[in-house]
Amino acid sequence: MKTGAFARYWAAAAISSFGTAVTAVAMPVLVVQVLGASPLQVGLVSAAQFLPYGLLGPFAGVYVDRWRRTQTLIWASVGRALSLGAIVVLWLTGVLQIWMLVLALLAFGSFSVFGFAATQSLLPRLVRREDLVTANARLDQTDAAAQTLGPTLGGGLVGLLGAPIAIAVDAVSYLIEAVLVAGVKVTDPRASAPRRKLWTEIGEGLRFAYRHPTLTPLAVSTHMWFLANGAALTVLSLLALRTLGLSPFAFGLLFTAFGLASLVGASLAPAVGRRLGSGRAVIFSRWAYPLAWLLVLVAPTTPIALPLLFTGLAVQGLAAGVENAHEMGFWQRETPDELLGRTNAFRRSANRTLAAVGALLAGVLAGAVGEAPVLAGVTVVFALAAVALSLSPLRHRSGAAAE
Repeated sequence: MKTGAFARYWAAAAISSFGTAVTAVAMPVLVVQVLGASPLQVGLVSAAQFLPYGLLGPFAGVYVDRWRRTQTLIWASVGRALSLGAIVVLWLTGVLQIWMLVLALLAFGSFSVFGFAATQSLLPRLVRREDLVTANARLDQTDAAAQTLGPTLGGGLVGLLGAPIAIAVDAVSYLIEAVLVAGVKVTDPRASAPRRKLWTEIGEGLRFAYRHPTLTPLAVSTHMWFLANGAALTVLSLLALRTLGLSPFAFGLLFTAFGLASLVGASLAPAVGRRLGSGRAVIFSRWAYPLAWLLVLVAPTTPIALPLLFTGLAVQGLAAGVENAHEMGFWQRETPDELLGRTNAFRRSANRTLAAVGALLAGVLAGAVGEAPVLAGVTVVFALAAVALSLSPLRHRSGAAAE
């Protein structure tokens, strides 16, 4: 493992994750409480962050494979900082409206398409392929630690200074990320193969991602997961902030519980992989998600609503922490380097598009039939995602963590 380069990359990811965790609390408060958005508008704001993945993802993947990945990540971080900064400026000048917020988040999502494709494709150039699960677990631990502290601080900042100022913290974190990535020393050449037609390169990446015996069912199950998760998080903000009347600080503590559980899960991920095998570790985790949202579903009907809500988010975090390092390891290990940008971008494109669809559907349905039926549907989709993966060849794959 190239420790110096990876350490700088790790620090950049940690700072960015910390800022993102603050925004995870501040954005729903800004939308629901400050701007007084309707359920449909809440869904639109959630979808705006994901829609660019569906529009730009296939093209971004091709260019990430053509360009230097460090430079792509730097410019993507700067773009995200400017997009979030625009929200703060609009609020400070007293003109911020929902449609302006949607436009800013569309820009933020567009830069994120390139940023995430470059991030996931750069890591295999920093560490050996057999170290990918461990490296991803370390990144997940840092991300989980940020999510543990960030929401608590975010809730406090929102209560003290207001949601838009808290979002400014995330904007600054992306600028710091850009500076740190600029100092990463790694062999990062442009693609040496002759450039072909754009659609030819897109087709090559799609065929690899969706004809692979192990990666294809993993991709399909993950797509279903994102559909459910996009809907779940949209309803969660309405349920917690409006129905249960949680304060911004208490809402932040929900994400702190998620982050703390994610930290525990990420710390356990290599050991779980050695015990169960990477494939079964992912499948085991997928079955925890319907349980988590079943707890959220029944929470408002009981006198222990808050404990159930916190437990549900903790179960979600624990499962995500265990699962992610193994899932990322499979993709990064099985995919040739020259296809990493495309497969990562295509997969994330489909994931985020379905998350946008889930967010929009949840916003519409929550306004029409209420939060409980939507959460019931979410629980069913999470369960179907687990079933799809349980029947796949992944259950027989051990992965690097078990070797």
